[in-house]
Amino acid sequence: MRLVTWNINSVRLRLQLVEELTRTVHPDVLCLQEIKVTDELFPKEALAEMGYVHQAVKGMKSYNGVAILSRLPIARHGIRHWCGKEDSRHVQAEIDGITIHNFYVPAGGDIPDPEQNVKFAHKLQFLDEVTSWFKGQEQHPALLVGDLNIAPLETDVWSHKQLLDVVSHTPIEVAKLTAWQGSLGWVDAVRQFVPPDERLYSWWSYRATDWAASDRGRRLDHIWATPSLAPRLTGAMVLREVRDWNPASDHAPVMVDLV
Repeated sequence: MRLVTWNINSVRLRLQLVEELTRTVHPDVLCLQEIKVTDELFPKEALAEMGYVHQAVKGMKSYNGVAILSRLPIARHGIRHWCGKEDSRHVQAEIDGITIHNFYVPAGGDIPDPEQNVKFAHKLQFLDEVTSWFKGQEQHPALLVGDLNIAPLETDVWSHKQLLDVVSHTPIEVAKLTAWQGSLGWVDAVRQFVPPDERLYSWWSYRATDWAASDRGRRLDHIWATPSLAPRLTGAMVLREVRDWNPASDHAPVMVDLV
């Protein structure tokens, strides 16, 4: 199985990029975040023509939304709501005996203080809720993928010192992401193949005139595997070149291969 996760930032706007990605790397499973479309307007026929005839989608008008697209049959699928909100941030599907959880974690706004910023408070609550839920689950082969909106390692950001008080790399966010990762002993699939001391990013701001030259990135997009599934991982990488495709998402896809 080859799986790719990608914050597409509007699937209808970038449908041709999905087609190009499909031709280039041939994913068996494609997990998208920020699809920004309701379920009834989701381009299911066009994606089926690309080979993704099996689809699990939870959309939303203009914001958020997640989808799991597969060439392989989906045995069952479902969604969960978090923090008392129905804001389309999670969909799961069982494919080839593996449960795939696709998440879009709240970004958290600009001020890293839950007392001053309700968006940051929401993000912290979201992380606590998903961590608690996974702690109560039995251990089964699973992948957890998506835009988790946190860059945990010092090498996951362009400047650890300058971003310590910037949302996505604050100590409290990193601590909560670490707790979530510990909930089922999740293995960071990408860092199994890219050493933790090597800089690696998956997101670059639109604000940069030349994103590649400045290279002020963050690794916000992740793929985790349960310990029983980790030995089946054979490769992982960030598809950095896709950040240059137009009209560009500010995220690059992340890919893993399993046997």
